[in-house]
Amino acid sequence: MTELAVPPPVVTTRWWRDAVIYQVYVRSFADGNGDGVGDLLGVRSRLGYLSDLGVDAIWLTPFYPSPMADFGYDVADYRDVDPIFGSLADARALIEDAHGLGLRIIVDVVPNHTSDRHPWFEAALRAAPGSPERARYIFREGKGVAGELPPNDWESIFGGPAWTRVGDGQWYLHLFAPEQPDLNWEHPEVHEEFADVLRFWLDLGVDGFRIDVAHGMVKAPGLPDVGAAGQAEMIGAQVVPFFDQDGVHEIHRAWRRILDSYEGERIGVAEAWAPSPERLANYVRPDELHQAFNFHFLKAPWDAVRFREVIDESVRTSALVGAPPTWVLSNHDVKRHVTRYGGGERGLRRARAAALLMLALPGSAYVYQGEELGLPEVLDLPERYLQDPQRLRDPDSGRDGCRVPLPWTDAGEPPYGFSPPGITESWLPVPAGWRDLSVEAQVRDGASMLSLYRAALALRRERPELGDGTLTWLDSPPGTLAFRRGDTFACVLNMTSGWVEIPHARAAEYGEPLLASSGPESSGGVVRLAPDSATWWTRDNV
Repeated sequence: MTELAVPPPVVTTRWWRDAVIYQVYVRSFADGNGDGVGDLLGVRSRLGYLSDLGVDAIWLTPFYPSPMADFGYDVADYRDVDPIFGSLADARALIEDAHGLGLRIIVDVVPNHTSDRHPWFEAALRAAPGSPERARYIFREGKGVAGELPPNDWESIFGGPAWTRVGDGQWYLHLFAPEQPDLNWEHPEVHEEFADVLRFWLDLGVDGFRIDVAHGMVKAPGLPDVGAAGQAEMIGAQVVPFFDQDGVHEIHRAWRRILDSYEGERIGVAEAWAPSPERLANYVRPDELHQAFNFHFLKAPWDAVRFREVIDESVRTSALVGAPPTWVLSNHDVKRHVTRYGGGERGLRRARAAALLMLALPGSAYVYQGEELGLPEVLDLPERYLQDPQRLRDPDSGRDGCRVPLPWTDAGEPPYGFSPPGITESWLPVPAGWRDLSVEAQVRDGASMLSLYRAALALRRERPELGDGTLTWLDSPPGTLAFRRGDTFACVLNMTSGWVEIPHARAAEYGEPLLASSGPESSGGVVRLAPDSATWWTRDNV
């Protein structure tokens, strides 16, 4: 046995250390006003569903005024609500109603860049090179005889150059779409502005912030060419001169001080891509943010050895800074894991097993809307609906397929209750085959994915050994994982495509089955674990 310990916090365990947080992609969750686009009124109308599901908090994607070049991640005003999503009064009512149900609210903040329609950037375009207005962004002179070449060789994450030239010949940096100019975090006004934005929403009652591109605000000094960096370390397609510069941590320390000045354990969550778990752990040091998304876990292939390596490394590196691990399987930027795990029945079996694995691990977990329904990636959306700016620049990397609206009812035709009765068109079409995946259909089916999530989340709340704490690995056959939480709970995962037999004597060490994604079976002196399955076991009589 190998024990991986997460040191207990200095004070009583805090809510965020073992919370299950549900990501609401607002455009696709529920349409309250009948225009085919999800909104805050729709979210508010479905808070009871989220309470019944058993989650602790809700993370809302951006709902601020925006031209929607990147569906809200291009913010024009950080202190208001875009009319397509409702009003500031709707936001206040949503926060109040959620708190009444015991649900906390986390909102997105986008500090790496603004919209090109933000008043600051509009003023920068009107002003001359070298002006105070331009100093809030990253404007540079170009290279070449007449400045006709970009200032360096950086590429946008969405594809193409990371620089766009304006009429007077200067270039501005945008690590994402041209409509998303990067802010200059060396400018004191940028720091002051975002400190005020945080306080604005904290005063309204939000419980924390998910920080978009938390690794990106500070750029390498001198903006060096990637080629000139020689052995520059890669983060997927993202390069160190762009991201994960040490200077970002001073920003997060300042924000932590703001969060700590409010009552009620307000939190910061980093969307941070880092080249190693050790670098990622820097974002959750005691004086920085509270959580960081574990993309190493999300990207792990369906393989027992690789999963254990990722889990071990995540628990170990989080423990180094006294933080809980944070687990995530899907989000609005990646293909849904039902599809990533093979699609069809196999992908669904693996997704069910992965849910029980994630919810049994120490720390906190994030659930992306629709994964509790087992929704697959939609791969055949009609061309006329495809609007993702990332996909428009790189056809193979579009994110529309994981953002299709949720099906709520199994009556009538698509969009199956996403919009009020009589509305038949949603901003992305809901597949006709999703009738049986709807909330209404799955609530009636005790064997559905939704029923599995509800049962698992209820048990997670009831059992003190789950959530924050320690993990102890148990011996198990090749292709499987087994670990204990506390003295009475065990999780056993079969990641092979065949049945795996375990002698009764060993199974007795796990206890009695408590909840299973599929199987197990017991006969002839052995317990047989179903293919691609997870089982929770209990020894409550110990």
